[in-house]
Amino acid sequence: MATEKVARRVFIGLILLSIALVFWVASPFFEAFFLAAVLAGAFYGLQTWLTRRFRGRRGLAAGLICVGTILAVLAPLASLTAFIVSEIIEGVNFISTTVEQRGLQGLLTYVPGFLQEPAGRMLERFQTESAGVWTTVQEQLSTRGASAAQTVGGVVATTGSVVFQTVMMLIALFFLLVQGKELVAWLESVSPLKRGQTTELLAEFRSVTKTVLVSTIATAGVQAVAALVGYLITGVPVPIFFAAVTFFFALIPAIGAASVCVVASLLLLATGHPVAALVLFIWGVVVVGLSDNVIKPLLAKRGMHMHGAIIFFALLGGLSVFGAIGLLLGPLIVAFFLAVVRIYERDYGRPSTRLGDPGTPPLNKPTVAEGEEWEPTVFHPDGEGRPSH
Repeated sequence: MATEKVARRVFIGLILLSIALVFWVASPFFEAFFLAAVLAGAFYGLQTWLTRRFRGRRGLAAGLICVGTILAVLAPLASLTAFIVSEIIEGVNFISTTVEQRGLQGLLTYVPGFLQEPAGRMLERFQTESAGVWTTVQEQLSTRGASAAQTVGGVVATTGSVVFQTVMMLIALFFLLVQGKELVAWLESVSPLKRGQTTELLAEFRSVTKTVLVSTIATAGVQAVAALVGYLITGVPVPIFFAAVTFFFALIPAIGAASVCVVASLLLLATGHPVAALVLFIWGVVVVGLSDNVIKPLLAKRGMHMHGAIIFFALLGGLSVFGAIGLLLGPLIVAFFLAVVRIYERDYGRPSTRLGDPGTPPLNKPTVAEGEEWEPTVFHPDGEGRPSH
């Protein structure tokens, strides 16, 4: 018969095995669950306020937050898509009308002066070889049809995966908003840590994630304003729209706000404004692009209580290791380390020997003869200790 000690070790092994299996099953939804936990922590105050307003209906409050999250993501995408489609339609109509009225040569009048000569040569070559263009296109389509279909299939699969993960994230967010308190209480009850330590770690995570989200949105706003200044100075058409697009792309680490400035500078170059295009390119790369590496650590420093350099390397390290989600994971890992060290030092560390700390025994005065008064010794620069008077 197994002893109590052996049975306990076996049971601990079973617990660790079950935890590993749970993480294995949940691994396909890691990003969705992680983002849901981050948003649930960030929306905790809003969820509490809405629950009070709706007289304790936590489900209604959570549903409203989920709908707002969907609108916050879909509205910019829908606006950007609608603008791009309308511009493409307008451009196609312009080209077709110009070709019908003035022929292909009429398009050269709208090309900037320094590009008219190469554009004219390309147009002449196109007219000369136009007879075999359709045959060439058909040959290319037949030979590359399989690779093109594979590429399109990959894009469709990626889009479907993003949609699926988003749906899973919204479902998890709803349940975390509704049952978040019960989940934290359960984790506190089953955790092997001391009472209150698990809740303290979760509160630290919530504080860090909220700070990262707020600093990311604020940094994107600052970059959009800086880009808007550049758009107004250089005369970019529809500057407010480009500033809104800059804000949206500033939230995407793989693209960044500077990419929109580069596209706008190319637009200025194509319309015959090379000086303005160069100014906007430099402004976008130097001011708009690099401001992210300066503003975000400064804003995050206040909420995380870390040194700015630690936050800077945590953001970059998390981004390089985990991708876009590393902007949250990097600071969380560092905050977890610092919180664990702080809790260990407070609850298990050696007693402090600093004067004035609670629990520090008072210093004993030197023994003096009866009837004498003790006087502190003052050390003078000459190295001799003399009683002070």
